[in-house]
Amino acid sequence: MLEDALKAEIQDAYRRVLEGLELTPRYGQRLMIAEIARTLAGIETDEAGKRVSDEHVCVLEAGTGTGKTLAYLLAALPVAKARGKRLVIATATVALQEQVLHQDLPALKAHSGLDFDYALAKGRGRYVCVARLDQALDGGEENATLSLFEQSLASGGDDFQALAKELGEAYGNGRWEGDRDSWPEAIEDSHWRRLTVDHRQCTNRRCGHFGACAFFRARRHLESADVIVANHDLVLADLALGGGVVLPAPGDCIHVFDEGHHLPDKALQHFTYRFAVGGALRWLKTLKSSLTELNQALAVQPTLARLLAGLPEAINALEPRLGEAFALGHQLAGRPQGLADGEEGRHHRLEMGRAPEALREQAGGLVVIFAQLSRTLEEMADILRESLDPDKHTGLPREQAEAWLPLLALLHGRALEAHALWLAFAETDPEGEPPRARWLTLERLHGEPELTFSASPVSAAHTLAKSLWGSTFGAVVTSATLTALGRFERLQERAGLANRYRYQRLPSPFDYSRAVLSVPREAVDPADREGHERAIVDFVEALGDREAVLMLFSSRAQLRGVEKALSRGRRERVLAQDRLPKRELITRHRARVDAGEGSIIFGLASFAEGIDLPGDYLTHVVITRLPFSVPDDPVGATLAEWIESRGGNAFMRISVPDASIKLVQACGRLIRKEADSGRITLLDRRVLTRRYGRALLDALPPFVREIDGVREV
Repeated sequence: MLEDALKAEIQDAYRRVLEGLELTPRYGQRLMIAEIARTLAGIETDEAGKRVSDEHVCVLEAGTGTGKTLAYLLAALPVAKARGKRLVIATATVALQEQVLHQDLPALKAHSGLDFDYALAKGRGRYVCVARLDQALDGGEENATLSLFEQSLASGGDDFQALAKELGEAYGNGRWEGDRDSWPEAIEDSHWRRLTVDHRQCTNRRCGHFGACAFFRARRHLESADVIVANHDLVLADLALGGGVVLPAPGDCIHVFDEGHHLPDKALQHFTYRFAVGGALRWLKTLKSSLTELNQALAVQPTLARLLAGLPEAINALEPRLGEAFALGHQLAGRPQGLADGEEGRHHRLEMGRAPEALREQAGGLVVIFAQLSRTLEEMADILRESLDPDKHTGLPREQAEAWLPLLALLHGRALEAHALWLAFAETDPEGEPPRARWLTLERLHGEPELTFSASPVSAAHTLAKSLWGSTFGAVVTSATLTALGRFERLQERAGLANRYRYQRLPSPFDYSRAVLSVPREAVDPADREGHERAIVDFVEALGDREAVLMLFSSRAQLRGVEKALSRGRRERVLAQDRLPKRELITRHRARVDAGEGSIIFGLASFAEGIDLPGDYLTHVVITRLPFSVPDDPVGATLAEWIESRGGNAFMRISVPDASIKLVQACGRLIRKEADSGRITLLDRRVLTRRYGRALLDALPPFVREIDGVREV
């Protein structure tokens, strides 16, 4: 139940915001506020405030113009405060994160009457490590991690020293807060790696610079914030560490996932393991050549001496096995002699994700050795951490522990990742469940041959269901496009969302009858490649001279082919995505429209989402081809193969629903404001001739339809 006092607080805050920002109330926005408030306030808890109900998630599709950011903030924040929970807002893109942080939250704080504090959460790797910065300023090139692993990757020593000095001065006098993103100039990755640490390398309170630590300063601000702005990746990374490491514990949070249609793909990326054989052989060789130095520095401590004594055996056992894996991988990929001349790279996916017996045996042996190496390195790193504690007496001088911990923590992380990858290749998949995708990648890095083994689940549903939806106090998932073919099933299947959760499509404030969706006579089936490309060229030549057009292509080759075939005069009006940076392209397009000239943008798939050209800046969207993506990536291909093996139709189950989402997104570029109007042209005749075409059309907003020049009534 939504208590009367809470309901009144939300309604009052909404009224104040509308008045303060001079906004018009929107029906869809009011529905969204009510649905979120009812779901979150209705969560049943025990005496300790722990959630006991299972209807704690609502999934809301809210199109452009709904005002969903203000809606979820107004509904979720009062409930979170009343229940003693923290509100975590997670976006998929930096652009939306900045909008929430710098526009929406300040506006809400200024006008709603709600009392709250908010902060931005970033991962540890976005902050400078003051200890490493201090070492760099002291000329700390003798630091073990730097000397062994990072200096070989870094370039421009003088540049690095100058940068370190500038960063140190700015941080010391308070002009810079220590996060990479707020530094006014881009910092090279090779430089930044030498100035930051991961969670294994960080010594937390044992560090002599803990009081001045940029990351923990930001963490202290997070501890007092009612609203935490993060991104999908950080939430998923925190959950992978067990939850409550960077962000508050999931059970103490209400999560809002804006741009929620990205969440399943983001989650899959977090559960993908990779192992580069050549890279591993190089770091093992470096470790082997540094054992003398390690012994001189650390063997004064008896346990470390014993552990160090076992490292040569592990390294000597690994090197030949990895050499065998390298050879077998090339053989499986059909390139026993390596890549052919002129061949840059090659993927080899294992059918149904099944590793051959010989590879599984090799993987099983590597699992054992990497497990042993991981345990050894973990024990060593733990002793070094203890040596930093003044109350602990390990027999190792603090300065030695401080110098060598970054290296051992780094190696421990690499050994753990290697163990996880080879375990994924050694294991067999459970009967009846989707298999893991497993594949090999052959390429050249810096002129040297490299072979990378990769493994990934084909769905993140089980992991999300358990670690996210099962652990959060409450959650909201929202986006302009969550349904496929008008239904939520595809998202449920990919994101592990249960049927018992609340689902709703909210009405749009836009009048879609102001736009015409046209499938003209010129539309051709793309199976006729030459005819389809010729039809596109003819269509572009016939466009009006003053039109503002976004033309979306499914392939770079076709985009370039059409551009090349245009007349010179028409080609001069084209702004092609692969010839200009996105921001520059949009700026030039707007300038042409402002000058009363026509402008045509040629864009690929990324321009179908996140491009905002309201009013006269975009009056015509042309979709050259239905946005089917062939599941040729190893993960998608393995899932499709598994579905087909069970008598299913992967095209209808995956490709058509996914194309529906992309088509809605592409059409959504046209109507961005209530007064917008224009035309959408689809130059792919399959939408009229194939059995899935009607379903794709019916999932679109209610545009006026014009088929072969005849308007439907």
